[in-house]
Amino acid sequence: MLNNIKYMNKLVSVMVLFLLLVDIQAQDTAHVSLSSILQQVEANYPSIIQYQYNIQSIREKSEGAVAWMPPTFSVGAMRFPYNISMLNEINDPMNQAGISVSLEQMIPNASKLNAKKNYISSLAAIELSKSQWTVNELRRETKKLYYSRYVAERKQHVVDESEDLLTLLLSTAEQIFSNNQSKLQTIYKAKARLAELKNMRLMLNGLVAANSIGLNILMVRDVSTPFTIDTLITPGIALSTFTDTVSVSSRSDIAAVSNSIRSMKLEREWMDLGSRPEFGIKAEHAQMFGMPNQWSIMGMMTIPFVPWSSRMYTSEVAAIGFQIQAMEQEKQTMELMAKRMQAEILIMLISERAQYENYQKEIIPAFENNLQANLIAYKQNTGDYFVLLDAWEMLLMRKLELYDKLFNVLKLEADYEYENEIR
Repeated sequence: MLNNIKYMNKLVSVMVLFLLLVDIQAQDTAHVSLSSILQQVEANYPSIIQYQYNIQSIREKSEGAVAWMPPTFSVGAMRFPYNISMLNEINDPMNQAGISVSLEQMIPNASKLNAKKNYISSLAAIELSKSQWTVNELRRETKKLYYSRYVAERKQHVVDESEDLLTLLLSTAEQIFSNNQSKLQTIYKAKARLAELKNMRLMLNGLVAANSIGLNILMVRDVSTPFTIDTLITPGIALSTFTDTVSVSSRSDIAAVSNSIRSMKLEREWMDLGSRPEFGIKAEHAQMFGMPNQWSIMGMMTIPFVPWSSRMYTSEVAAIGFQIQAMEQEKQTMELMAKRMQAEILIMLISERAQYENYQKEIIPAFENNLQANLIAYKQNTGDYFVLLDAWEMLLMRKLELYDKLFNVLKLEADYEYENEIR
């Protein structure tokens, strides 16, 4: 009885351990959809977080842009004689020594401070636009890796199905050869095709692994983390939604240039205000040894509009003006290139979509019928094994080409969404 109880306890422990292992394995190979990967990339990728910190840094810096310079406190000896004994002569008019204490404060021009704050604050919009465009680039890269792995896995299924069929055909040919009803070269050709399928499977396995590593890196996870992806992906953009011309002025990369131009204009305004004077005040107290104590209050004003000083401001303003013109030309160039890429991708996408649909509706069914007809003829001893093997191989190649076309379509869709910044 005691042995039975011990045996049952061990059995329960083994079952619990098995269930835990199964649960852990299920968690390790969790399904990950494309949308969830995109969310993780946008939330965790270091370059996106870097932009967020840059924006926070700029905002903090802009708050300090309107701060005044700290006051200047001075203390020191004044008019001390070399003959120190003269300090004891209290009523001697030559004893003018004392200790001077002063406090000086410059009062900046308020319009300068506000212009500086506006300029620094405008830099945050540039960083935000760059961040959005980086997100757009990461989304395209993520989609291509995801689509590449999906197509590789679909090809693996095609290879598996084709291998099963070829194995059956090879087995049949070997039986016929044993009865001297087949030729030896048919066996060798079929075995060669089986060996090629093994190489193809190895290549596809490597492609799946490489794409998985890339996706894990983008999700900021360990490169060896296993996961499964969607088993059905179809072209997601309807042809009716395609347009020949899409506005590119709102794209983040071009918006970043526009924000840079705006920022440079604000900088020019700030530099232009540099020619305005600033004021200050200085209060001083002198604790005298042989004379009555003294005090003084002085006002100060900078004179930035003198020729040898104003040249700095005027040159800087003129230089920024030329930089703005250069940025305007750069923006126009980027818009032209973006429109060109949009038009080229649109044409290629429509063409690839038409070819993919033709593969689905016409080419694959035709080759499937060809293989089926050769199978029937071979079973009825009216067909040739070489022709049957060629029919099998042509169908395999067309199916692989079908998924190549699907990948081209999906990749071009990702490029189309990238160029139009569609999310």
